[in-house]
Amino acid sequence: MRISKKILVFVAGFCLPAIMATSYGLNAWYELRLSDLSQDVEQRALQNIAQHLEEDLRQFELLAQLYGVPMVLLPAEQRQTLSATALSSHASLYTIQADGIISFTDPSPETQGLDLDSLRSELLALEGSRTGFLLQDKQGYLACVIPLSDNRRLLMVRRVDNRLFEHYQSYASLAELRLAATAPNLLGLPSQERVTLEVPSLLGDHSLLLDIALTQQKSLLQSGPATLVYLIGGISLLLLLLGYLWLRHGVVDPLKQLLRQLSQVDPTAKTYQPIRAKGTSEFMVISEQVNSLLARIFQQKERSKITLEAIAEAVILTDSWAKVIYLNPQAERLLKVKAESAVGMNLDKVFRSEPELNQSLFAFMASGTPTPMLSKVKFTSHTPRLMERSISNLKGPNNKIIGTVIVLRDITQEELLKHQLRRRANFDNVTGLLNRCAFEERVQTFAEDAQTLAICYFDLEQFKLINDSCGHNAGDAMLKMVAKAIQASLEGQGLLARLGGDEFGLALKDLEVVALAQQVKQIINAVGKQVMEHHGCHYHVGISAGVALARAPYINALELLKDADIACIAAKRKGSNQVHFYDDKDKELTYQRNAPKWAVRIAQAIEHNELLLYYQPIKALGLQGKQRMEVLLRIQEPCGRILAPAQFIAAAERFKLMTDVDKEVIRKTFLWLSLHEELWADHCLSINLSANSLGAEGMVDYIIAQLKRFAIPSQCICFEITETSAIQNRNRAMEMLNQLKKQGFSFALDDFGTGFASYGYLRELPVNYVKIDGCFIKSLASNAKDYAIVKSIHDVCRVMGIETVAEFVENQEIIERLESIGINYAQGYAIGRPKSLDQYLSAPTDNVHRLMA
Repeated sequence: MRISKKILVFVAGFCLPAIMATSYGLNAWYELRLSDLSQDVEQRALQNIAQHLEEDLRQFELLAQLYGVPMVLLPAEQRQTLSATALSSHASLYTIQADGIISFTDPSPETQGLDLDSLRSELLALEGSRTGFLLQDKQGYLACVIPLSDNRRLLMVRRVDNRLFEHYQSYASLAELRLAATAPNLLGLPSQERVTLEVPSLLGDHSLLLDIALTQQKSLLQSGPATLVYLIGGISLLLLLLGYLWLRHGVVDPLKQLLRQLSQVDPTAKTYQPIRAKGTSEFMVISEQVNSLLARIFQQKERSKITLEAIAEAVILTDSWAKVIYLNPQAERLLKVKAESAVGMNLDKVFRSEPELNQSLFAFMASGTPTPMLSKVKFTSHTPRLMERSISNLKGPNNKIIGTVIVLRDITQEELLKHQLRRRANFDNVTGLLNRCAFEERVQTFAEDAQTLAICYFDLEQFKLINDSCGHNAGDAMLKMVAKAIQASLEGQGLLARLGGDEFGLALKDLEVVALAQQVKQIINAVGKQVMEHHGCHYHVGISAGVALARAPYINALELLKDADIACIAAKRKGSNQVHFYDDKDKELTYQRNAPKWAVRIAQAIEHNELLLYYQPIKALGLQGKQRMEVLLRIQEPCGRILAPAQFIAAAERFKLMTDVDKEVIRKTFLWLSLHEELWADHCLSINLSANSLGAEGMVDYIIAQLKRFAIPSQCICFEITETSAIQNRNRAMEMLNQLKKQGFSFALDDFGTGFASYGYLRELPVNYVKIDGCFIKSLASNAKDYAIVKSIHDVCRVMGIETVAEFVENQEIIERLESIGINYAQGYAIGRPKSLDQYLSAPTDNVHRLMA
C-alpha cells in the first residue's frame, strides 16, 4: 500500500473517530459546567432581587409620602386634577377612618378586587408608617400606610404582578410571581424550577413568601457526566494509539531502515552495495533511484580516475585542512612520493620547498574566489623544470569549500620559447639591436627627462648592390659591421635600433645642434670606413642621415621619428653621405610628412564617393572645332575648403593609390557624360592618366567595361599622359595606347618639351594632341627663345599631323603670339579658371560661348 493510502486510512479510521469521540466528551463536560454555572447565576439573581425589592419598598413608601400626603391636604378640585396622572393606573390612594374608607383617586383596575373594609380595624391599629405586602384571595398587593392623625390613616396600594418586577428580568427569567402564606408545592412542575423569597407583611408579625417561577433548561446529563467523559477520552486515546502503531509498522520502521542503509553508503568505496527497502512502493522507488545514483557515481568516479591518471599534468586533491587526499601518477613521479604515504600528509610536507604553502592555501580557501590562483614553481631535480601551478577551490553540494584541486603543468619549454619570441619581438636577429617596435616603445621612456631629443634616421647607400651581387649573407655581414661602427661612435650613449632592411634609428638627448651635427658626421665617417671583402672584391656603403630635433616640453618621440624619416628622404636627394635637418617651414617636407594622412583621406574619399570633378575649358584658336575641356580632380575637407591637387597627388603616387584614383575619375566622368547626351556631338573631355595607371594590369579592361556600361561615344574622351610616364613604361604604355586607340579614344601628350628625348618618342607614340609645357608659354610674349621653341614644336607636330595645345595661357598678348604661330588650342586662366563640373551646364549661355569661342 502507498504512503498516501496509509495516511488516508489512518486519518479516516483512527483520527476522525477519535476526534468525534473527543468532541462528544468535551460537549458533555461543557453541559456539566454550564449547569453548575446556571445554579450560581440563580443564586446571584435571587440576592439581587431581594436587594432591589427592599429598595422598591422604600421607594414606594417615599412615593406615598411625597404624593399621597400632599394630595390629602389639597382642595377637592386640585385633587381631582392630580388623580388623572399616570400613577392612578397602577396604584390607588385611600383614607382610612373609623367611620369608613375614602378613595382620593379613581380606584385602579388592578386594586378593584381588594376588600379594605375587612382590614380597616387592623389598618387603623398600625402605628407609624409601614410598608409591606397584603395577601387577599390569593392575590398579592403592595401597600403603604402613613398615619395622618390618631384615627386617620393614608393607604397607597398596588397590585403585585409581572409588571411590578419587569426590571428584575436581567437577573432571572420570570415566569410567574405571586404571594403565598406557605411554600408552594413543587410537584406537578417537572419542566420548571420555582424559588421563593420571604417578603415583609403589612399586617401581622408573620412574613409572606414571594413565589418566583424561573424558566431554565435542565442539563442533558442527569447523572454521572464525569465518568462518561473519562470513558470517551480513553476510547479516543486508544484509537489514536492503535493508528500510530499501525502507521509505525507500515511507514516509520521501513523509513528508519532505509535511512540507516543510506547513512552507511560510502561514495568513495571501490564497490557499492545496493540498498534494499521494505514497506510502501515509494520506498521501493527511492531505493531504485539511490541504487541508480550510486551506480552512476561509481562510473563517474572510475572515469575521473582514469582521466586523472591519463592526463599529462600532475593533479593533487586536498581537504579543507590542506591534507592530501589524492595524487595521480604524474604527481607521484614529479614529487617523488607514493600516493599511499602522501595521503593524509600536509601539503607543505609533500612539496617540501614551500613551508608557507599551507597558510597561503588556507587564505585562498577563506576568500572563496572561483578564479584559480596561478603561480610558477621551480623544481630542481636532475633537470631543472619550471611548473605552472593552478589552485582552485573545491566546493560541496551546499557551496561550501571542502578542499582544493592543485594542477601542476610543465612549462619549461614554453617559457624558453616565450623568451626566444620576446627577444625576436624586441631585437633584430642580424645586428642584435632593437627592432622598430621596441625602439618606438623605449624611445618614449628614454625621452622622459630629456631637455632636448634628437632622432636620427639613417639609410644605407649601395646596400642593395651588395645583396644582389654577393647574396643576403654578405648583406647581413655588412649590416653587422655598420651596427658595430655606429655603436663604437656613440660610446654607449643614445638608443640605437635597426628600423628596417637598411635603415637605422638613433635617439640622442641633451645635445646642442652643433654637437649633434658632429656626432652624425662621425657616424657617417665611421660607416664609410667599413669595407667588406667578398671573393676578392671589396665593398663599402654610404649613409644618408635625416635629423629631427625637439626641445622640452614639446617633445613627441614618435612624431620626431616621422620627421627624421622625411628629412632622410631629403638627404638622399642631395647625394650620398649627406645630412638634412628637418624644418617644419619647408613646404615640400611638410607635404611628405602629411602624405600618409592624405593617403588615408584619398582612400576614404574613394570609398565614400567624395572625389570632386572640376573642369577647365580649352579654347580653339583657329577654326571652330569641338568644345574641349580638361577634367581636374579635387578633394573637399570637412570644413568645406577645396584642396588643390598638389597637396594629395604626391601622397597618392607615393602610396600607390593613383590607379584607384584614375579609375574613380574615369567612372565619374563617364557617368556625368552619360547624363548629358546633348553634349556628345560637339564636346570632348580630357582625362589625365598617371604613370602608375599607364600600362597597369586590368586598366584597359576597366576602361572598356565602363564605356559599355555608360554607353557613351569614345570620341568624347581624350586621355592625357605625361612624357615622363610614357618613357618610364614605354612598352606597356604603347600596348595600352594602341588598344584604347582601337576603341576610338584620342590621346594627348602632356608637359611636352621638358624631357630629354621628346621628339624621338613623339614619333612612336600614337597621340592626337601635344600639350606644350607651360614653362615655355609663360614668357612667350617677351622671350624670343621660348617663342622659337614653341614654334618649332608646333611645326614638327603640324608635319606629323598632331594638333598643339598651349598651357598656362595667362593674358591676351600670349594668345595673340600663339595665334601668330598657329597653335591650335590654348588653356589657362586667360581662357577660363577651373570650376565644378556640376556647374558646367548651369553657367550662362553667353559665358559658355565666350569661353569656347
